[in-house]
Amino acid sequence: MGKTEDERKLIQFRAKPDTVRRIEQWYEADGCRSRNEFIERAVNFYADYLISKDDSGLLPAAIKSYIDGRLGMFEKHMASLLYKLSVEVDTVSTINAHAYEFDEDTLRRLRANSVRNVKQVNGILSFEQHVHDKEMEDTTWHD
Repeated sequence: MGKTEDERKLIQFRAKPDTVRRIEQWYEADGCRSRNEFIERAVNFYADYLISKDDSGLLPAAIKSYIDGRLGMFEKHMASLLYKLSVEVDTVSTINAHAYEFDEDTLRRLRANSVRNVKQVNGILSFEQHVHDKEMEDTTWHD
C-alpha cells in the first residue's frame, strides 16, 4: 500500500504559554479547522519567506509584474517631465543672462534667496507666491 497525500507524520511541538495563547486566539479567525492546520500554514508561510529572502516571493508573480510595469512607466514619465523642466529652466536662465547683466555678488544673493525660499516651502513654489512677495516688498517702507 503506497503513501497518500493525506498521510501525516506526528511531531512533537513544545511552545511557550504566550505562543499557545496566540494559536488559540488566531486559528479560527484565520479560517483553520484546527490548531494543527494553523501551525502548518504558519510554518509553510515562514519557510516560503525564508526561501524568497525578501517580500517579493510573497506576492503573486502577476501582481509583482504589474507593479513593476507601472513603476517603470512612472519612472519614464517623471524622467521626461524632468527633462522638459530642465530645458525650460535653461531657456529662462539664458534669456535672463542675455537681458540683464548681474554681478557675482547679486547672483550669489539671488541663489541664496532661492535656496532659502525652496527650503521654506518644502520645494513647492508657485509663481503667484512670488508675485505676492514682490507686491509686499514694494509696499514696505524703505529708508
